[in-house]
This record gives sequence, C-alpha cells and structure tokens, in this order.
Amino acid sequence: MRRIGVAAALIAAAAGPPALRGQTARAAAAATVALPCPQSDTACIAPPVMREFRGVWVASVRNLDWPSRPGLPPSLAKAELTALLDRAAALGLNAVLLQVRPAGDALYESKIEPWSEYLTGKQGLPPAPLWDPLQFAVEQAHARGLELHAWFNPYRAKEPSAKGPLAATHIARRHPELVKKYGTQLWMDPGEPEVRAQTLRVVLDVVKRYDIDGVHLDDYFYPYPERRPNGSTDFPDDRSWKAYKKRGGKLARDDWRRSNVDDLIETLHAEIAKEKPWVKFGISPFQLWRPGYPASVTTGLDAYATLYADSRKWFMKGWVDYLTPQLYRRVDEERSYGLLLKWWAEQNAMQRHLWPGLYTSGVRTGAATEWRRGELVAQVLATRDQPAVDGEVHFSMEAFLSDRDSVGTVLRRTVYAQPALVPDSPWMISGAQAAPIAGLKRTAQGDSLLVAPAVGVAVRWWVIQLRAGGLWNTQIVDGSTRAFGVSSSRDATRIDLIAVTAVGRAGAMSAVSALRVP
Repeated sequence: MRRIGVAAALIAAAAGPPALRGQTARAAAAATVALPCPQSDTACIAPPVMREFRGVWVASVRNLDWPSRPGLPPSLAKAELTALLDRAAALGLNAVLLQVRPAGDALYESKIEPWSEYLTGKQGLPPAPLWDPLQFAVEQAHARGLELHAWFNPYRAKEPSAKGPLAATHIARRHPELVKKYGTQLWMDPGEPEVRAQTLRVVLDVVKRYDIDGVHLDDYFYPYPERRPNGSTDFPDDRSWKAYKKRGGKLARDDWRRSNVDDLIETLHAEIAKEKPWVKFGISPFQLWRPGYPASVTTGLDAYATLYADSRKWFMKGWVDYLTPQLYRRVDEERSYGLLLKWWAEQNAMQRHLWPGLYTSGVRTGAATEWRRGELVAQVLATRDQPAVDGEVHFSMEAFLSDRDSVGTVLRRTVYAQPALVPDSPWMISGAQAAPIAGLKRTAQGDSLLVAPAVGVAVRWWVIQLRAGGLWNTQIVDGSTRAFGVSSSRDATRIDLIAVTAVGRAGAMSAVSALRVP
C-alpha cells in the first residue's frame, strides 16, 4: 500500500490522569465536527487489521543484546533501550521478550533477588542514579505499540560469563544446599521444592508489580548436558532425590525429574492467570520434543530425556498460552523448518498460540554456513501457510540492530510491510467489547481525535484507521492515550473517514466507531 502522507497522521498525546478521563470522554462525545458513520453503510467499513505475533528476544545474559556492556551509566542504558524499541517498532514488530532474570538475578528493582551483574557490573549493586529498567521498558514499549513480555530463566544460578562474586542475597549464598555446580555453571536443583517456590515467587512478584503483557520461560530446565569432573553428565541431585524417596515417592528418577518441571509449569500458568488473567504465559522449548517426532527425524537432542522437558504435554494440556519451539532450521533441508512446524501444530489440542522461534541471528554473509535474508522471508511465509500458526519470534535483537545482510530492512519491505495486531487469546478473557467513544474536535491549531473507552472496558490498544484519497493508513496506539493530532497529508489529500477500534487486554476487538470528516 502506498503511504498516504498523513504527516505523522497520529501523534499520541500523553494520557491524562484518571480524574480527567471522564472529561475526555465527555469532550469526545460532544465533539460534533465529524458525523457518525454506521457500519451498516459499506462505505464506512475499514479494512481488517492483520493478526500476527511478531516478537523478538532481547537477551541480557552475556550482554548479547542489551545492555551492550555491564556498568553502563543509566543515561546510556536508557538510550540503548529506547533505540532498541524504536528499531523494533520501525521494523513492524509488535512484541519484545526482554530477559529480566538471566541467572537468579534481576534487571529490575527486586526485594527477592539481587541486581544483575549484566546491568551494573557487580551483582547486588543498584544502578546509580537508581532506575528500574523493566518499568522503563514497559512504558516505552507500550508507547510504541509493542507488547512487553518479561523473560525468566527458571533455574540457572550462574553463567560462565558472569565473572564477579555472587551477592549475599543470591540464592547460592543464602541456600547453597539448593544450588549445584554442574559443568561450568551453577544450577538451582529443580527437585528442591524451595527452588520451585523461589521461581514462582519471583515471577508472580513481577506480574503483580508491572504492567507486562506476558511471562516467558526459555528452554533451560534441567541443564543441557555437560561433562562433570567425575566423567558423568548426570545432574547431581542425590540430595533432593533421596528426600523424595524418603517422603514415599514412587516415580522412577527420570519421571520424577520431569514431574518437577511439570509442577512448575502447571503452577505458574494457574497462578499467573489467577493474578492477572490477561497476562500470557509462554515457553520456548528445544526444537524437538523427542527424536522420532516427527517420524523422519530420528536423531538430535532428546529434550524429554536430558532437559526433562515434556513440552508436548504442556502444549496439549493448555498449560501455556503460547509455545515458541526454537525451530532453527532452513526451509529447504531434510529436517526442515516446515516439517517441524507442522508436527508442532498437530500437537495443539487446546488451540493455544504457536509462535515458532526463528534463528534470525543465523543470518551471515561470507561464512560457509551462511543464512541470507531471503531465508527469513521464506520462513515467515511458511509460517503463514501452516494452519493454526499465527506468528513468530526472532532470535535475537542484535541481528536487527546491526541489520545483517539487510535482514530487518527486507522483512519490513516485504512480509512486515503492513502493521499487525497481536492475535486474540479468547480462552483468557472472552466477550465482545462495546465500541469506543470517539469524536473530532477542530480548532485553529488543528484537528484532534478524542477517544475514550466505553464504560467498564479496559483498553490495551487503539486501532486508528484513517482514509484519505481512497487509501487507508493504520496505526496501533497505546490504550492509555486519549487524544491524537490528526493532520492532512503534504499533498493536501483530505482525510474523509476515521475508524477507531478498542483492543482489550487479551486481544479481543470492540465494535468500530467510524466518523465521516466534513
């Protein structure tokens, strides 16, 4: 679609305090410059908005994506984060999965776990001057029409890239009996009930205190196999295993390990929904559930038997609102992207979201195993061709910030040329929403579109659609905003129709309020 030149067609104004929102609604209702345009009039119907999840992981571990190095002054850390969110929005993405707990630490203000070394340079040291990166990220993401999902690692206690000492408040210092040395890492033992309680407490603390849109776990449950000093690759959980047996446990050891992980997943999903039923819970497991599934894929890591992650079970039981298997494969190889995606789609018994992970960081030039930008375009198209799949997540933001092989630029010009709204999740919060209140106020300074939700309606986004010269321009704007400047295009093409739709916290769309502009 040709850009209609509506000079910054919507300029989001800062939302007023709650006491003024009623005044805004009354002003919108009283603004009579524009005339209501009933949806029974086919000339008033705006084109449908695409529903597709377009996410990107932003990793803090090893300072992969953000912040660029430990100990950045807060002003620079904020500037980097702002630039990152600007880039995500400019590319046509609509969600950011920000890693806030890489290893029993916090990239936000927490009374439970210490500040992360990856943020301040020393674990437990708060940023100076004090700021809260997660609060900042949520506000800035929403202002750009982006969902913000908080990404947690459930069990890692220390990663090899962390060189400094552990803070006194870290779980490995407070309860060393719960943490095991495994290979090059420290790992919280999933078999310890206190460990699962700690992770649950950390996640729910964030859910309660921050206006996040989702909780995300990565693929690290029991750790990926490493050789221990005694030559074994088995996880050293004798203490928790013996305690389980002493309590009368009957499961075999591998089944018991899987049940430990299952317990965390099922409990997290239930407790998040209880606290805030609109916050999505998602997991990004390893690409294979087990070798032999699908039947033609007979080799590869058995995540079921080594990470003790029964990801198919979680999906089939509806313990997640979305699943993001890391399908880091090409579309044209034997163990292809499409083959794995089709298998996962067939496991979706509860009709949850399936948003596969794409290896966008695999884009290289000049390497023997290079991926080119066209591979990612092909994967997005393959995703759209697979029934019951409605989006994808890119690993990771660094590839877009550097725009390797122009991958982001090309995605924006092709498959992401039109804006997309995150898909609806009707099992979370269902029911149609009443149309918003909308009016156009004309002053000497210009036209202002005033919007307000219907009584009792919580709005996450506004979908604002402007028609000029027969062409539509669509923007997705933070639901806290109440007024938008609407200006004509540079070539004086006049806006003659405005359509406003409210989008609820779980993605349900309201009826449309359409206005004819005289």
